[in-house]
Amino acid sequence: MSTAPQTPGTSPSSGPLLTDPHQLSRRSVASLIGFFVAIALGALSVMVGLPYVIMKPGPITNTLGTLSGKQLITVSGAKTYPTQGALDFTTVRIAGGPGYRVTVWDLLTAAIRPSEDVVDEELYFPKGITGKQVEEESTAEMVDSQQEAIAVALKAVGQKVTEHVVVAQVAKDAPSASLIKAGDEIVSVDGKAIADSAGVRDGVGAHKPGETVALGLVRDGKPVTVRATTRESDGRATVGVFLGIRFEFPVDVKINAGDVGGPSAGTMFSLAVYDTLTPGALTGGQQIAGTGTMSSEGKVGPIGGIRQKLVGAHDGGARWFLAPAENCDEVVDHVPDGLRVVRIATFDEARTAVEAIAAKRADSLPTCTK
Repeated sequence: MSTAPQTPGTSPSSGPLLTDPHQLSRRSVASLIGFFVAIALGALSVMVGLPYVIMKPGPITNTLGTLSGKQLITVSGAKTYPTQGALDFTTVRIAGGPGYRVTVWDLLTAAIRPSEDVVDEELYFPKGITGKQVEEESTAEMVDSQQEAIAVALKAVGQKVTEHVVVAQVAKDAPSASLIKAGDEIVSVDGKAIADSAGVRDGVGAHKPGETVALGLVRDGKPVTVRATTRESDGRATVGVFLGIRFEFPVDVKINAGDVGGPSAGTMFSLAVYDTLTPGALTGGQQIAGTGTMSSEGKVGPIGGIRQKLVGAHDGGARWFLAPAENCDEVVDHVPDGLRVVRIATFDEARTAVEAIAAKRADSLPTCTK
């Protein structure tokens, strides 16, 4: 009995045999597919932006020194005095926001670094805001903080500072938006002269929402009186405007903060201007860092990123840190070794703390505790 001839590589009972050296096994094909999927996912993790921002320690700057070759604080029209040491303002670097991309790898890196925090993007950048708008707002806040810091320092050395309460912005949905204009100076409420923004708020707040209030304004140099309808906001009557302050200073003070924005350097600016206008070195040669907004009434306000600023101050060589009292809950358990925190709530407390540090009498200064 004869048998049919066999083609090499085949079997009459099992069909074709895998003898092609260029043909891949199923396991190899699966591995190759997995490899390319991993590459694709890795690429996506780098390319896809996520709705978060990462807060990192930023550099510190001595307000008594120079920045980009220029003296940070200059004064004309008053005697100034040489000083020494450092009054450092601290900063936070923010990765993310409009025009920037935070990736999975960025988040993973931030997660293993104790000095970095990941927060929702909308906590810092409202939806729809552009990078240009963020920059403009940050710059405006820096300008305002400098003006208020200068006002506080000048008043502390006995100079007369005149304040003008102005309308910084009018809400589009304000009941009397057509009657009030940005730039209007408010000089009276219901016929009573006002001296500061608190006077405006108190005068308007004395009404019930829906009532009208008479606002005495100066517009383009001319007196104007408008009767504005109030509305409810946070349980009190308002007219739907944002207030600002325009100062008249008897001394010309300029602050060169470079491209840093925001209001949180106010406290350190006020101390530096005061130090420049008074005899002797306020710091006694010590390097002291700090943060906090400063109101024209001399109150220190809370800021964001206190943990990052503590690290930045320590890494920059400071051994003392002035922290706003309202940030103390974020300070506790996050102070780097070798950095001593002093709690402050007013300009006077900040100045007293610096004087005590200079005189080596700092043991009794208040700090942040649980």
